[in-house]
Amino acid sequence: MFTAALLIRLLPYCAPISASDIAQTQLAVEFSDRNNLRLGTLLTKDQEHTATVPLEQVSPNFIQAILSAEDQRFYQHGPVDLRAVGRSLLEAAQARRIVSGASTITMQLARMLDQSDSRSLTQKGKAVWLAWRLAAGMSKDDILAAYINRLPMGSNIYGVEAAAQVYFNIPASDLTLAQASLLAALPNDPIDLDPYFHFDRLKQRQNYVLGRMVADGHLSEIQAQRIQAETVSVKSRQQGIGAAPHFLFWLAKHLPDDHPAKVRTTLDLPLQRFVETQVRQVVRSLSTKNVNHAAALVIDNKTGEVLAYVGSPDYFASEAGRNDGVQALRQPGSTLKPFLYQLALENNIIESNTILADVPTRYAIPGAQTYSPVDYSETFHGPVRIRTALANSLNIPAVRVLEKVGVPTFLTQLKSLGFEHLTESPEHYGLGLALGSGEVSLWELTRAYLSFINGGQPLDPNLFKTDTSLLSASTNTPPTWALIRNMLQDPHARARSFGVNSVLNLPFPAAVKTGTSSDFKDTWTVGFTPTYTVATWIGNFSGEPMRKISGASGAAPLWQRIMLHLHEQKEPATFPHLTDWVKRPICAISGNKPTADCPTVVEEYLSPDNLAQYERSADTPFQLPPVYDEWLANQPDIATTISDLRILSPREDAYFIAEEGSRLSLKIAAPAGEVVEWQLNGKPLTATAEREIFWPMELGEWVLEVSNGERSDRVTFQVRSPDESPTKRGFSIAEPVEE
Repeated sequence: MFTAALLIRLLPYCAPISASDIAQTQLAVEFSDRNNLRLGTLLTKDQEHTATVPLEQVSPNFIQAILSAEDQRFYQHGPVDLRAVGRSLLEAAQARRIVSGASTITMQLARMLDQSDSRSLTQKGKAVWLAWRLAAGMSKDDILAAYINRLPMGSNIYGVEAAAQVYFNIPASDLTLAQASLLAALPNDPIDLDPYFHFDRLKQRQNYVLGRMVADGHLSEIQAQRIQAETVSVKSRQQGIGAAPHFLFWLAKHLPDDHPAKVRTTLDLPLQRFVETQVRQVVRSLSTKNVNHAAALVIDNKTGEVLAYVGSPDYFASEAGRNDGVQALRQPGSTLKPFLYQLALENNIIESNTILADVPTRYAIPGAQTYSPVDYSETFHGPVRIRTALANSLNIPAVRVLEKVGVPTFLTQLKSLGFEHLTESPEHYGLGLALGSGEVSLWELTRAYLSFINGGQPLDPNLFKTDTSLLSASTNTPPTWALIRNMLQDPHARARSFGVNSVLNLPFPAAVKTGTSSDFKDTWTVGFTPTYTVATWIGNFSGEPMRKISGASGAAPLWQRIMLHLHEQKEPATFPHLTDWVKRPICAISGNKPTADCPTVVEEYLSPDNLAQYERSADTPFQLPPVYDEWLANQPDIATTISDLRILSPREDAYFIAEEGSRLSLKIAAPAGEVVEWQLNGKPLTATAEREIFWPMELGEWVLEVSNGERSDRVTFQVRSPDESPTKRGFSIAEPVEE
């Protein structure tokens, strides 16, 4: 029996663990900006602040305090304190519950290395075995040094050196008795004793530590009382970071294994601080609209270098402040539309002079309610140009284009641009993908927008500063990308929705796009000059809606402030001319070469390949197709070419519920001034040049006919009593998602 026990006890010496085996490699890194100005230190890949120091560089005050608090007989017993185990078992038997533990510092270190939260007997057995192996390969001082360099000290801080630096801005060697006893109290419960949130509880635990130090003979009662009463000031929660905490935490995860102790980043510290200030000011100005968070990113277009990166108004303010708005996944609203129109142009699904119908539209979705997209303004504009639809962020034209392009094709394009989090099936996103139904990050969005500068290719931002530029934006941008870029910088094209003097209009050329997700949960603005790209987001990390804050009123003012600051000293260069396109006048309603009866003529860039078709289009009579009927019926005075006779309202197979005294609007489209004959169920109703009459409703099925010479039209509709009214088929009216 004795021999077996002895063999078991000697087994750890066959597999000892030495100090070099558990050496901490993820130590503090010092980050600087592009000009070697300090950004922050005490940062590891795990978003933990840690620093290791030899035992001789730790104040004896702390060593005495931690030994008294955690294991006062550390130097007298082995990895397992048999006396403490016996005492614990006796107390538990007497009280019929666990009164005190018997864990030694060596066993605690073993649990830190194993990183298991389990309290099972099996796990405790593993901890004992690991503790024996540690004792077999390391001295007591080695074990104590490894232990105090790994102690959890609250707020993602590990080790006494990091805690001393963060909480008191001093090295661990300079800790006073008051500071040391306070820090020695922390590892017992680093969350509920966090000095930033539970300082009173920490002071109570400090009293326990001081009591143990008195019991061990390190202090007198009077000294302990004086230390307990001493005021200890904890520094602000900057944790060794001077600026850009979100960037540093995120960058630390991407450091190579062989990174140096000092890392030079691409950030510009003065610019970073300016953007941080603007983020806080804009959020503060919108606080009454339930706006609490914002994020911003600034990229140098020529090198791809990240110049400013702000993830929230204040990383250290609250737990929510630690969320990184640059990397967070949110619905992007209409900011994906430029990529949709570019893809449609590239695949010849639309042309630069294509006219799109912004009219009431309904899509039957199998197994779901009818999808009926609407715009932020909840109005319809009828025939609109591609330029107008994109610049004013009109939803229905975008959905129509996506229907032609195909959701799978568009999704593939977005993934190729770096939207790696769009992982669901095309059916999952549906036509709503044109309006931002997927979730993307501000980082992904910015990277994709760099395609407009980088020859149609996404540009991976550069994070580490080198002596030479690693990237160079392409000057040879493909024609379709260049055209979309031109549309995004056209202030007149977006005037319908944003006005002539909106926050999007800068005193120098800039291309820009806004976005607003459903229920006003997220607002975005992404824009660029030839020199910089700036992306901003405003919303709430909780997902709580803001109060009627759109991209133009939320994220855009922040974007504008940053852009103006970037070009304060020198205006940017102008964008390259569209050398692959030719400018021609077109009819704004038909998209064709203007004729004498065209009410509105505008200029648009056309592909040289389409000039022949453009010239022939002047010979083609234009008539708005039937898709515009419902929209036309609601226009008080439509200024368009009408060369046919058409019933606009009611529509074919419509039904109406008759109430006492109710009248039905009957409306037609016809050449101006001509008299039209109206008939109901074959009986003359009236003959008039008016285009709308009101008919007192009667129950039954009706056939409305109108005629004028050889031209005629007819529709069938029903009038029912309220009792006959069937349950209405519901439709899902898409919420406004863009200005």
